Amino acid sequence: MKYFLLFSILFFNLLQANELKEVLLIHSYHKGYIWTDDISKTIEKNFSSDKNIELTTVYMDTKRIDEPSYIENLAKLYKQQFENRTFDLIIISDNNAFDFMELYYDYLFKDVPVLFCGINNYDKNMLDKLTFKNISGVAEEVDIEKNFELISRLHPNLKNLLIINDTSTTGHAVKKDLAKIIEKYKNKFTIEYTDNLDISDLKTKVSNLESTNSAILFVLLFKDTTGQYFTYKQSFEEIRKVSKVPIYGLWDFYLNSGMVGGLLTSAVAQGETVSKMAIEILHGKNIKDIPILEKSPNLYMFNYDELKRFNLDVYKYVENPIIINEPASVYKEHTKFFIITIIIIALLSIIVVILKANIQRREKLELELSNRVEFDKVLLDTIPNPIYYKNVEGKFLGCNTSFASLVNCSRDEVIGKTAFDFFPLPIASKNTLIDQELLNTFSTSTSEFTFYTASNEMKHIILNKAVYKNIDGSVGGIVCIMDDITERIQQKQFLIQQSKLAEMGDMIAAIAHQWNEPLVELSALVQDIQTSYLLKELKDKDVKEFVNDSMVQIKYMSKTLTDFRNFLKPSTKKKLFSISKAFNEINEIIGKQVFYSNIKMNFNYKNKNEELLIYGYENEFKQVLLNIINNAKNKIVENCLPLNKKGNITINIQRCQNFNTIEIIDDAGAIDEKVINSIFDPYFTTKQDGMGLGLYMAKIIIEEKMRGMINVRNDNQNVIFTIKLPHKKV
Repeated sequence: MKYFLLFSILFFNLLQANELKEVLLIHSYHKGYIWTDDISKTIEKNFSSDKNIELTTVYMDTKRIDEPSYIENLAKLYKQQFENRTFDLIIISDNNAFDFMELYYDYLFKDVPVLFCGINNYDKNMLDKLTFKNISGVAEEVDIEKNFELISRLHPNLKNLLIINDTSTTGHAVKKDLAKIIEKYKNKFTIEYTDNLDISDLKTKVSNLESTNSAILFVLLFKDTTGQYFTYKQSFEEIRKVSKVPIYGLWDFYLNSGMVGGLLTSAVAQGETVSKMAIEILHGKNIKDIPILEKSPNLYMFNYDELKRFNLDVYKYVENPIIINEPASVYKEHTKFFIITIIIIALLSIIVVILKANIQRREKLELELSNRVEFDKVLLDTIPNPIYYKNVEGKFLGCNTSFASLVNCSRDEVIGKTAFDFFPLPIASKNTLIDQELLNTFSTSTSEFTFYTASNEMKHIILNKAVYKNIDGSVGGIVCIMDDITERIQQKQFLIQQSKLAEMGDMIAAIAHQWNEPLVELSALVQDIQTSYLLKELKDKDVKEFVNDSMVQIKYMSKTLTDFRNFLKPSTKKKLFSISKAFNEINEIIGKQVFYSNIKMNFNYKNKNEELLIYGYENEFKQVLLNIINNAKNKIVENCLPLNKKGNITINIQRCQNFNTIEIIDDAGAIDEKVINSIFDPYFTTKQDGMGLGLYMAKIIIEEKMRGMINVRNDNQNVIFTIKLPHKKV
């Protein structure tokens, strides 16, 4: 029991750990744009350690095209693309994706939490415009003032600062922030801002800058005034070729192309921060508990080659800057070698100790494994359920004693055989198909079959199957645990018949009502023939009519008995049968009894020109109908007739997509809410002499035997029983 509990805990933990999480990453720009690529690579790297995260990435490409019609069509595309997918988290990068989410969140991703990164000019008011509140993220904030301060310190004799920008969404946002800073520094040096030149004019302006007292702040340049589009490298490298002065910037993706550096907004830092937030959410943390990081994680970063070219010492002004392309010193090289050597020696020592301990542990484990194998054999044989396991070819590899007893063979005789050696061909073929499906899908299966043992004993068996893997990860085969439900089925069948017998009193009363009119008619015929005989008016014609009329009544009475006898027979096989035929036969049995109880019974077929069929057990289904209608009739007689009030039983029959629905409604008053949820329980009854089996067996027949549903509810003073049954084999 201890091992079983431990296995169960580990199994359910494994199931929970393997739950796949789907994340959608929406980029404002295109693949190949370094800012976007760095964010993507960082997120992918941080997600790669968790195999349960599936990341889907899409690119809006709004650097190249951002017309409203394009954005609208993009929303329609995503609607079609992701209509049948459910995401656990959405990550958006940059402002255009944020604006897109503001417009189309409810249309595309309703109720999914959203994380943002790379948002310029972040303001809390931006969130107030959103229709959703499950959002957090990290803002992208370029620190222009600190870069101005850095430039002025590194170049105390600076006279001219040229600012290069474009008219993109990000460019406009930076221009707005620049205005205040330019005003502050305009008296210290001359500042020239340009975003309206073509590339050739811009190169001319840059080449004419004085090399001793000028600098450039390169913001962005993806498209010049002629409409020519550049990659991030193309525009910067064109300027770098003709520049004799240091170039500073605001983003880290220009750093390796010849930029001196600055306090840079880092795509890697944005990706690091937002991916950590994402992992917390995917591991169960509520997004509302993750505050928005309004302070952008900017870093002082510099290019060693450019610092050396212009003889700049940033260590005077910046503490612990990040320097790229810096050559390693001899000390650093030897330090690394020394550290690596120590680590290798330590690792080798640890490996030796571990190997020695491992040998001892393996010897101990081999002994424990042998004991465990013996224990598992005893455990399998102790379990009363028949159990077997077989390989991918369908050949039995082993079983417990219960299975060997079931197929009347020894264990050794079972090994190497297949299902075709022990079970009838149809059953073996069906199970072979189930096994093949399991091996393809690595899922589990539950199926049921009936067969006769070698001693001609009928068995009802439930098969619970699952695929197992070998230690190397390859598919080993299938394990099956059988559950013999023969006794349970026989008990339920007995209860069904017992519940039928419980209805016997009502049935006899129904037959008495059915026979009442034909007996009166026969009595009148006999008296009439006797009178004719005494008056000597009896003719051959009168005798013939008497016989014919009498036979009509006798046949009617005989049919009543036949209907009653058919009702008592249990159905042995599932089949398709007509709902209307079943109701007609029930009406033949109890219709007149209902009528003489001053109750009107209405049948409403919503699909009037269609014959509605049910797949199941016909007589048991009629038993359910008889029980519910009889209960309704008795309740109406009890509650309505003393008030001299006519009762109603309404039966609605309707075809739905996968089910046929039957509603049986009576107006005898609502069921007490305290007991309405208990009326389908076994032996629960509100009648003084009731057995409490009728509705319990109705639930067993409808839900277990016929794979349907039955429930009851109150509607004011009406009680509505609803039955849903499949109209095809399930």
